[in-house]
Amino acid sequence: MARPADILSTALAPAIWGSTYYVTTQFLPPGHPVTLAALRALPAGLLLLLVVRRLPGRDWLGRLLVLGALNFAVFWALLFVAAYRLPGGVAATLGATQALIVIGLSRGLLGMPVRPAPVLAALAGVAGVGLMVLGPSAALDPVGLAAGIGGAASMAAGTVLSRKWQPPVPPLTFTAWQLTAGGLLLAPLALVTEPPLAALSPRALGGILYLTLIGAAATYFLWFRGLARLAPSAAAMLGMMSPLTAMLLGWLLLGQSLTPVQLAGAAVVLGSVWLGQRRGPRPGGALPKAATQAA
Repeated sequence: MARPADILSTALAPAIWGSTYYVTTQFLPPGHPVTLAALRALPAGLLLLLVVRRLPGRDWLGRLLVLGALNFAVFWALLFVAAYRLPGGVAATLGATQALIVIGLSRGLLGMPVRPAPVLAALAGVAGVGLMVLGPSAALDPVGLAAGIGGAASMAAGTVLSRKWQPPVPPLTFTAWQLTAGGLLLAPLALVTEPPLAALSPRALGGILYLTLIGAAATYFLWFRGLARLAPSAAAMLGMMSPLTAMLLGWLLLGQSLTPVQLAGAAVVLGSVWLGQRRGPRPGGALPKAATQAA
């Protein structure tokens, strides 16, 4: 089992990501999801590049574009499509399937065995998220469903490949490279698909600043550092902290009610996250041979 400090610091990233819905709906202008995603990723990446003062070599550019697409550009774009076309509960439940996809990809790309405990933890986590957020109005729009599953698969692939493709640099540098790559892919997409942003209010600027510094630069550093220390399946289970945080913020800040079923779902999620950390390589331990070979 990994060190508790590594688990807690990695879990902090998705827990903070759970505040994105609240900040977006309460602070930011509507109708510009890709633009706001670019403003979240690119400035954070450039800021971290100024801190680390190191650029990737040519042999890493292709991989970084793939990682930037999977972890940011494709993932965030599909996430917003799912959010617009599905009730929030359905989108969150589809997102929770990421842990199951990671288990399968870890087997194929990293040579890690599929063990019963992580699979059971992932299934329980999906069920727990469903109890927390699904309601009677849960509609099943085909395009939204495809976007939700595609977004989960994109982030899952990014999670596994971020473990497989570990450059010989500190985690902060790897984070800077990925955020910059993702932002560079998102920026032209925003210019093509969305109208220009109007002048931003101080409240909106504060929301963007929070999402850039805390919701991107700080949290993705914790996330990518965690991916280097935890088994991908264990890290993916921590992603279920995001809908839990979103539910709690809705209760604390938006006056939303909590039902016994939702509380039971939260308990199931926490239990599944705990179970998902019980197995996996020790921190710093060697991966199976397939995981150490560059693709």
